Amino acid sequence: MVLDSFIAAGLMLGAPILLAALGELLVERTGVLNIGVEGIMLGGAFAAALGAFATGSAAVGVVCAGATGAALALLFAFATVRLGADQIIAGAALNLLALGVTGALYRALLGATGAALVLPTLPALDVPLLRDLPLVGAAVFGQHALVLLGLCLTPLIAFVLRHTGLGLRLRAIGDHPRAAASLGLPVRAYRTAALAVGGLLAGLGGAALTLAATNTFVEGMTAGRGFIALAVVVFGRWSPWGALGGALLFGLASALQFQFQAAALAVPYQVFLMLPYLLTLAVLLVSAGGARAPRALGESYERE
Repeated sequence: MVLDSFIAAGLMLGAPILLAALGELLVERTGVLNIGVEGIMLGGAFAAALGAFATGSAAVGVVCAGATGAALALLFAFATVRLGADQIIAGAALNLLALGVTGALYRALLGATGAALVLPTLPALDVPLLRDLPLVGAAVFGQHALVLLGLCLTPLIAFVLRHTGLGLRLRAIGDHPRAAASLGLPVRAYRTAALAVGGLLAGLGGAALTLAATNTFVEGMTAGRGFIALAVVVFGRWSPWGALGGALLFGLASALQFQFQAAALAVPYQVFLMLPYLLTLAVLLVSAGGARAPRALGESYERE
């Protein structure tokens, strides 16, 4: 039972990272580097909180988060794919924009009640039969819908990228966009669509953080999770299965630091807060060697 609870907590805490990482993986496979994932997650988290608080429905909050994430990603796409702006600068600007706008709106709309903001919770889904499987049954099949969505998307995206024509086109655009364009592929359209899907998933990651992991919203609550999602993509060598492993590692490390804090050890709590980030980055440094990014990653494309 203790192990089941630990795995369940790791999955719940890792779900925001997994959803954002899967979305960013699709984006990077088309050759676009969006470091604005942090801002998109924060925007999604705020939209989820606002929608759920206003309507009393966690489902409405999830829809608001996905729509906000896609909208922010399309704003990034307009600047980078359409106008050819530098992707790093545009991503940094998006992070600053999201941090400022969510902070200002939070104080303006929820300032009076924000300190005691309690949001509706995403309900756990009880999957018959599968929940009774040993070890992982209750931990996996007793989770909320966004955890199961991330787990289901992992094999689906892996299959699409490796075994379908769509995946081949995405990889071709990420490696050789001009060659892909010479074959008639609309590079800008594919990149824009990938960014929209990536933004949608990052927004849902923010919703998982707000409506399941914490059940509240505070300013800057993503706390670098968007950057961890970027690192997880590299850690996973641009593979959905690797992204799942990295996200699960972060989630289990987060669950472990809560266990350490509950043990009341004579160690400053800030050390435990750093544990998930340090462990994830340490594994990244060890495993990233030899990983090959898409050849055109971060490069702007202009039609000739």
